[in-house]
Amino acid sequence: MAKSYYLPKDDNGKVALLDLLATRLPIYAETLEVSPADLASLQADAAAFRYMINAHNVIQGNARLWTTFKNLQRDGVAGTGAFPPAANLSAPVPTVPPGIITRVTALIARIKTARNYTEAIGQDLSIVGSNQIVDPDGWKPIIDIAIKAGRPVIQWTKGDADSIEIWADRGDDKGLAFHTITTDPAYTDASPAPSTSALWKYKAIYRLRDEQVGNWSDVISVAVGS
Repeated sequence: MAKSYYLPKDDNGKVALLDLLATRLPIYAETLEVSPADLASLQADAAAFRYMINAHNVIQGNARLWTTFKNLQRDGVAGTGAFPPAANLSAPVPTVPPGIITRVTALIARIKTARNYTEAIGQDLSIVGSNQIVDPDGWKPIIDIAIKAGRPVIQWTKGDADSIEIWADRGDDKGLAFHTITTDPAYTDASPAPSTSALWKYKAIYRLRDEQVGNWSDVISVAVGS
């Protein structure tokens, strides 16, 4: 079963992972052959990133307070004229070089190739993504079209599908008919152009394990020919 990527997308999630690793990884350091220097770097990164997140939140909250005060002073008719307090930050921690997440993901990659690494250790360190349930019945491709060198280029996103099946209508009163199956996310229709201008239409459906899955895309059209 496919797994999602372990790294959270938001900063709060990332700093929580760093905090957890800084606390839990020392337990497995010898087993995973993680050096004292690696641990010290990780813990410094976790402390610095946590300080930055907290400072950022304090400053943002203080900025909102000052914005409210500024607007009241500018346009209000009543209230106190006392300035709000400045942002009150805690004492800074030691700085670290740029690239905190780059360093931690590189360390995690090394951990996962360690001889004694196990899935259970990965789960305890929160460096294993959750299982993803793939439900192709709800899939519906979104296709776009562009003209390049006089030929239609059908653009689509592959996602978890194996390929896409494209049908085409050449404006010849035959309607939509099978055209091709492709894995190219920018497929060029090399069919001969008509001698006169015509409106070509396309629709597509995802394929998984050599079968159509999900729903047909919306029909899109493009003018071709002279």
